[in-house]
Amino acid sequence: MSSALPWYILLLPFFASVAIVLFTKSHRGLSAAISVTAVLGSFAASCVVFASPNIRALELTWIDLRPVLYVPLGLVLDDLSKTMLLIVTGIGALIHIYSLGYMKDDSGKSRFFASLSFFMFSMLGIVLANNFVMMFIFWELVGVSSYLLIGHWFERDAAAEAAKKAFITNRIGDFGFLLGILMAWTATGTIVFQDMAQEVGRITDYPEYLTIAVLLIFCGAVGKSAQFPLHVWLPDAMEGPTPISALIHAATMVAAGVYMLARIGFLIQASPEALSVIAWIGTITAVMAALIATQQNDIKRILAYSTLSQLGYMVMAIGLASGEAAMFHLFTHAFFKALLFLGAGSIIVMLHHEQNIWKMGGLAGRLGITFLTFMVGTLALIGFPPFSGFFSKDAILAVAHEKNRAIFWLGLFTAFLTAFYMVRLVVVVFFGKARSEHARAGREAPWVMIAPLILLAIPAFASGFSFVAKIFLPLPGEHETGWLVPGLALTATVAGITLAVLLYRRRESDPVNLPLFRNGFYLNEIYGFFIKASQEALASLSAFIDRWILDAGLVRGPSRATWGFGSILRLLQVGNLQAYAFLFGLGIVGLIYFTLFR
Repeated sequence: MSSALPWYILLLPFFASVAIVLFTKSHRGLSAAISVTAVLGSFAASCVVFASPNIRALELTWIDLRPVLYVPLGLVLDDLSKTMLLIVTGIGALIHIYSLGYMKDDSGKSRFFASLSFFMFSMLGIVLANNFVMMFIFWELVGVSSYLLIGHWFERDAAAEAAKKAFITNRIGDFGFLLGILMAWTATGTIVFQDMAQEVGRITDYPEYLTIAVLLIFCGAVGKSAQFPLHVWLPDAMEGPTPISALIHAATMVAAGVYMLARIGFLIQASPEALSVIAWIGTITAVMAALIATQQNDIKRILAYSTLSQLGYMVMAIGLASGEAAMFHLFTHAFFKALLFLGAGSIIVMLHHEQNIWKMGGLAGRLGITFLTFMVGTLALIGFPPFSGFFSKDAILAVAHEKNRAIFWLGLFTAFLTAFYMVRLVVVVFFGKARSEHARAGREAPWVMIAPLILLAIPAFASGFSFVAKIFLPLPGEHETGWLVPGLALTATVAGITLAVLLYRRRESDPVNLPLFRNGFYLNEIYGFFIKASQEALASLSAFIDRWILDAGLVRGPSRATWGFGSILRLLQVGNLQAYAFLFGLGIVGLIYFTLFR
């Protein structure tokens, strides 16, 4: 059954963004209503599409240069895209509603909701695109819209710098992504995913070429999903409004890279070398980000590094040739990470935008609903049974145990660290005594912000159960590990919880001081040094050549010589008869001298 309904899912947020920019920018309440209505419409249409097994989207021809190139305007509607549609529009709708309260008094409210709708349009385009060209266009639009949202408070230098950093860092990964797309198209003769899967045999005959193409495509995911070494933009993205942090970290931008890798699994799994690189990049990111999170004091930055670490798990699963396990964890992670960020937003708003956890404390009794829902998200994140993260994280660990023991043990260590830094956060923020006036006066957020927390807490708890997850996506196959992997994972989690409680209960300040972790292994400083040593040095050399060689020598040099020669000639054209007579006489004397004496 062919239908235009999938196009409505994609275009409703786009039309909302255009309407806000062109017609309702000065009416903040109406702008917000248009944006929320559009995303609710997309969610309703997504539910219909998900429930319709035989639905197909209308397809149009965009570029037809066959047999060289054929680019359709087509949408893919398989189990993978349908699952992502529900995640993106469902969580996106709740974040839109939450934003009504969070951004209530913001002077740029209309601009915020216009950018938010455009962001949703861009992400839905990535999910629905059935070819690389469409996906890349929407991929870049996500970069533009995230720049607008991260830099929403552009009058703050930190927000403006964070937006630029995110945009530029992603362009590095996207350059590799584009080269990889071109290589894959050159080898297979098509950019349509379904056709490329059928022609993949044409590229497997050249394994080195295939590996390079896959790794270049993976560069796009390294940027969007913030994997080492292009992860440095994501923590700084916390300078944007908290609803944007929730949306980027839960269901959209950072999920795009994992989704793209799952979409082209047929290509990745054809290269064992590329799989190994991807698996280890994911593992390094997971461990590194977890270590950094243990020493962060900003509540949003703790959650940001947590996202980095969990994305590392997902990329690890992709590299272990288990796209199903990666998507299962992306599915559960979307709910509990959105819940945690929105819970953090409620705390921040009620404490007058205080984000330092050491200026909080004792909030469990004052923000009761926020505390309970935040605990649900925390238990899901650390993989405590029977919360959702327990099932999805253990699915990845089971695959690692089966295929690569070194990666498995590092993944298990990451699980220990996750439990440690999240329980550290909970103990410091919600227990003990209040450490500031704002904490002592804290109260529960309004219901427009609390209701999304309650709704997200339900799938954060239950989405990992097999009978729920199997409705949405195929689970990874059974592994011959029995209770060994879950038992080891639970042991690591309990050990992390215990250590965090022992170290941080009744503490007024952090008893642990590890500057290496607190400063993110000094990677920002290292990048700054190399930029200064290369880019700034090249800029200085270029400025010297421009000023003293091109400008002073080749451009101004001849002009100044001409000007000087003209100045000498001007001395001979003074308009004074006595001067002319003197010069005439001087010339006659010179002529006589040269005639008689030379």
